[in-house]
Amino acid sequence: MAQLPFAQMPSDMTVPFMVGAGVIILFAFALFVLFAKYFNLWIQSVTTNAGIGLFDLVGMTFRKVNPNVIVRSKIMAVQAGISDKDGVTRQSLEAHYLAGGNVPNVVRALIAANRADIPLSWKRASAIDLAGRNVLDAVQTSVNPKVIDCPDPAKGRQTIDAVAKDGIQLKVKARVTVRTNIDRLVGGATEETIIARVGEGIVTTIGSAETHNAVLENPDTISKRVLEKGLDAGSAFEILSIDIADVDVGDNIGANLQAAQAEADVRVARAKAEERRAAAVATEQENVALVQENRAKVVAAEAEVPLAIAEAFRKGNLGIAEYYSLKNVQADTEMRSAIAGTSANSSLRRETTPGS
Repeated sequence: MAQLPFAQMPSDMTVPFMVGAGVIILFAFALFVLFAKYFNLWIQSVTTNAGIGLFDLVGMTFRKVNPNVIVRSKIMAVQAGISDKDGVTRQSLEAHYLAGGNVPNVVRALIAANRADIPLSWKRASAIDLAGRNVLDAVQTSVNPKVIDCPDPAKGRQTIDAVAKDGIQLKVKARVTVRTNIDRLVGGATEETIIARVGEGIVTTIGSAETHNAVLENPDTISKRVLEKGLDAGSAFEILSIDIADVDVGDNIGANLQAAQAEADVRVARAKAEERRAAAVATEQENVALVQENRAKVVAAEAEVPLAIAEAFRKGNLGIAEYYSLKNVQADTEMRSAIAGTSANSSLRRETTPGS
């Protein structure tokens, strides 16, 4: 059967042919786009023996993995002599990337550890990275120890203050040289703990010194005693040395405390004296009131005397002569009292006169 030109094809075959041709063209275009997108990475992988194929790159896109990060990290590892046998496989790199880890940083840490002959596996390095620690900085610190200021100036304190037994305050600055302990990096104490422990050791050492002069003469005794305490136990660092950078004399805390105590004692004594004075004044006022009350009773009793005399007159117990004799005696007594200045009435008038 002779082949018919495309224009002479039956109408029922034209539509399927065009659909098939369109699918082929779209598939070819998609392959071209993918090839163009991943060609550079695929060439790098092939030329460096990284072992990542074109379809692996396409699969990373569907798995939401950045192919650039994985390919370049794998190339770094292969070029440094770290192979799949060491755990650095494409799958492990992708898994760490999906877990939120810093893949290039972990690979660089493995390379640095390999160069420095430090035992560090991919599993431990990735665990350190996922724990929030900078594994590359840890490896670098393990190779090149770093110095930590104690106290940390960034926290607002410039010196560690401690008081010797003689009451003199000393201000100390220390520098701690530490090296990272890779085995204890996960779960180990951080730099803040080292600074706190060293500060505690300095305060304890100065506080146990008999005089501040003993510390000023031998500041190395502080570092020796602090190192003897094993402050790096359970921490992610190994303390290599503790150097006392500066020691300054501060205030006489003992004298200040004694002065403050004396001032407090004076205030307490004044308060007690004021309390006693107030009690005495209250007692005096109570006695004055009691005297006035007793005098009022005397006046009331004296007011009953005329009534008693009148009653005696009525009953016949008192005569006229006896009454006038009694009046003469009273007059004579008042005259003598007036002369002597001991009259009860005059005394009462003096006490009740304003301003007396």
